[in-house]
Order: sequence, then C-alpha cells, then structure tokens
Amino acid sequence: MPEWSTACPDWAARLKAGQSIIPPPIFEEPAARALEVFKALKIVDAPGSPTFGEACATWVFDLVASIFGAYDEETGRRLVTEWFICLPKKNSKSTIAAGIMMTALILNWRQSAEFTILAPTVEIAGNSFGPSRDFVQKDEDLTDLMHVQTHIKTITHRESGAQLKVVAADSDTVGGKKSVGTLIDELWLFGKRADAENMLREATGGLASRPEGFVIYLTTQSDEPPAGVFLQKLNYARDVRDGKVLDPRFVPVIYEFPQEMLDAKQHLEPENFRIVNPNLNYSVDREFLTRQHQIADRGGEESMRGFLAKHLNVQIGLNLRSDRWPGADFWEVSVDTSLTLESLLERSEVVDIGIDGGGLDDLLGLCVLGRERETGLWLAWFHAWAHESVLARRKQEAARLRDFAKSGDLTIVKNVGDDVTAVVEIVVQVVNAGLLDKVGIDQHGVGGILDALIGTDDEPGPITMEQIVGISQGWRLHGAIKTAERRLAGKRLIHAGRPLMAWCVGNAKIVQAGNAVTITKQASGSAKIDPLMALFNAVQLMALNPVAAGKSFWETA
Repeated sequence: MPEWSTACPDWAARLKAGQSIIPPPIFEEPAARALEVFKALKIVDAPGSPTFGEACATWVFDLVASIFGAYDEETGRRLVTEWFICLPKKNSKSTIAAGIMMTALILNWRQSAEFTILAPTVEIAGNSFGPSRDFVQKDEDLTDLMHVQTHIKTITHRESGAQLKVVAADSDTVGGKKSVGTLIDELWLFGKRADAENMLREATGGLASRPEGFVIYLTTQSDEPPAGVFLQKLNYARDVRDGKVLDPRFVPVIYEFPQEMLDAKQHLEPENFRIVNPNLNYSVDREFLTRQHQIADRGGEESMRGFLAKHLNVQIGLNLRSDRWPGADFWEVSVDTSLTLESLLERSEVVDIGIDGGGLDDLLGLCVLGRERETGLWLAWFHAWAHESVLARRKQEAARLRDFAKSGDLTIVKNVGDDVTAVVEIVVQVVNAGLLDKVGIDQHGVGGILDALIGTDDEPGPITMEQIVGISQGWRLHGAIKTAERRLAGKRLIHAGRPLMAWCVGNAKIVQAGNAVTITKQASGSAKIDPLMALFNAVQLMALNPVAAGKSFWETA
C-alpha cells in the first residue's frame, strides 16, 4: 500500500516561488493516460481553438494528474476522493472543470455510469456545459463516440451508456444521485443556501457504492463573508493543507496570500498578483488585472473589496457597503482575540450590559462592556440567542446562523424563555464579580427580560429596578453610535473579533434622521444587527463614566 500526504505546510513559500501546491499523482500510469486524453481536448472559445496541451499552464496538468493518478487500477479504488480548489476569477475554472469531467467520461469503464457537474444556477451550469459540448463537436472521434443533448445538458457515451450531466442545483435534480464523479462548481454560492448541506450530501452519495468515485469542489472566493458549506469546506481545506488535520483522501488547493503579505499590504502590489492567479498570461491578462485594480482603487472601499475577493482570492471579513456604519472601517483593527467574558471581568473595574432584540423571528443580543482597570480601554464581549423558529423564518440567513452556533457566538434554543434564562445567568456572573453598574435595554422591547432581571417580591431577581435603564432608540441613539465610532477609530474600544459581530457590523446601515445619523434594524432589513444595538445600549451607559467598583483608572491615571 503506497503512503502519501495531501498536506502542504510550506504552501506560502511555494506560491511565492511559483511552485506547485498540488500533490503529485500516487500512480503514474493512470495519471499519464488521463493527461493524454485531457491534453487532446480542444478549447474552442480560445483563439485558434488550441488543445489543453497547447494552451494550459502547468498547474492544470498537475491537477489532472493528481485526480486521475489517485486511482489504483489493481483494486479499482480511488485512494483520494475529494479535491477542494479555490482560485480567483478568469483562471479558466469552468473550462478546466468541463475538461476534467469529459476526461473522466472517456476513461470510465463502468456501464451506465453517471458523472455530474453541479452548478448553483442555470447560467453557471451553461458555462460548464458549453465547453463540454464543444469538446465533442470539434473532434471527429468524439463526435462518433458521444451523443450530445444540448436541451438537457447531457453527453452520453454511445458504447458504455455513461453520461455527463450538467445540472443547476435544486432538490429535484440532485435527489438520489449515484454519480461516479461529481464536480461542485462555485461552492461559495452554495454557502448562501440554507438547504445546501443536505443537497450536497445527496449529490455526493454515490461515493458510498462507487469505490472509484470522486468529488471536486471548485470555487472562487465569496463576495461577502464566507458562510455555510463553503465556510466549512474552506476551513477544513486550510486545516488539511496546514497539517492540522490528517486526511490523505482530501486534497486542498487554495491560491491565496499568506497572512503576513496581507498584513503588509503586499497583495496590492501588481507584481504579486501572479501568486494567486496560476493562469496568469494564459486566461488571465496581466494588464486586465492591473486596470481592474486601478478602477477598484478609484471606486472606494466597497469596490476594492470586490476586486480583492474575486481577482485576488482575499477572504472578506466584513461586508462593507457604501451606506455602512463608519465604525465598520475600524472594526477589524480593534481586536483582542484572547478576550473572553472571564478575562473581561478580571481586567475591568466596572461593567455595563446592553441587551437588544429577543423576538421569535429575531436574535436576542447581549453586550458586556467593561472599562479596563489599568488603561481605561473599553472591552466588549458579545453573545446572541435565537429560537429555532428564526431558522425557518429567516431561511436566507439560516446557513450563516448555524455557522455562528458552531463557532460558539450564537445559541439556538428550543424552548421560549431559555434565552432569557441564559442572559440572566450572565448578568448574575457580572453581579457576583462586583462589577455591574447598569443594564441598558431597548425600552420598547423589555418584556420578559425585565421581569426576569428584577424578579418579584417573593423571588427577587439579580438586580433592582434602579439598575435597569430604558435606552431610547432612533435619533436619540446618535450620541452612543458616534462614541462607539470614535472609540474604535482610536483603538479605545476592543472586542474579540468574533464572526457573529463582524457580520452584524457589516449589516448595519446608516440612516439620516434630521440632523442626526442613526442605525435602525428596519434599515438593515432581514440582516441581523441586534448584538450591535446591544453594544450601543451599553456604550450609552459607559459614556456616563460610571463609578468603579474599586480603585478607578481615573484615580491612577
């Protein structure tokens, strides 16, 4: 039994040096056979209709060899079954996908086998089917061997009855699939769908009974913070690549900048665009990239982020819009990843708590805001709760909410009231630490939270009515919003850099209310901002400079 590894811990150095990040084939003979077939296919939409062998960069051949060279001809088993390929736009992704799947169809030995290219939309499905059809129609031998049915986007091998189908994803098209080989195109778009995980499970179910089967995930980076199945696969692929997870049956191929280059802004230098664009000078034109970069630079932050995500494969942390909250521009640089609720309480001399939301189709957001004893910094810790009904009512956000639940930022509760109970427990924790000043709540949405916090005469709650402040919303929140902005800009408001809050901050839209600028949940639509509103409620209280529980920062400054 051969031994191999799919990890590539030196990927950053290899990309910088222009070296391959794709593992070599396990078996040379099937790899060579597949390359012979692949290289003979004609790229019809390229000038002069060259073959892959005449017009492809080396990395494409490395990928083909890796996929088909994982097949053990003696046992009929493929030793590597999954490939995750993430690279920028214009790197011939759809054409290469079509070439790989056509090669698989030609080399296939299983009678009536099925190969599938699964696309998130009809348009994207067409992008992959077009080259597949052209491979056949521009080659006499393939024309005799294959039957093309354009109307159903299917190509059938006349001798084996095997088929290559290009389908747009929905429950009807993928249900019950038993594909020998499946290529998932533009996985980032599947990440936005609530039903994507089940859909892909159906689409790849054929691996259970097809030992020679394979799945290829082919994608560009997302145009907003990654979510759902895309985020799951991306994180897993990075872990395998970095050697954190040992999975020799999974190959990660991610063309992205190392963090140190991003931190140093070296990814913005045109001479470095080659690092993440392996098809540069083939399907990717250097002058085109340079010009797009110049256009994006003139277009502002939002335009630049779109360019970075799609042409340089840079992961977006915040979804910044033109009408974004100004504080969002400073959110990602005001981070202390070591900050927890426990460390916040240890470091703080006084704490205010903000609470917002809590409806059955809403999030219940909580912010614990402490003032650091030695420095006067404001330290913010967040959590949110959602009833299961939110996932059903907000289907467009369900995948992302499940991601936050997995990361520990969000708790999904089954029973009404469990979220309130959890909030009270955190308030009690702050009270027991001897740090609580006040709790700020949207005065129009207090309800059961107020009752739970103050209790009854017979069973008093953890705090008194005097410690609860109703925070007016709308234009009256203008001061707290501006205070938070200034604090973030001066790195005087620090948070843990959690994904939930990055999403909420990216969702926030500013609204002009007379002479004041404010943020409302109505303006943000279905995108949630409740934990951010909880921050503003807490800021409103902390801005009043509450008295420290012990010796104050102001006394030692």
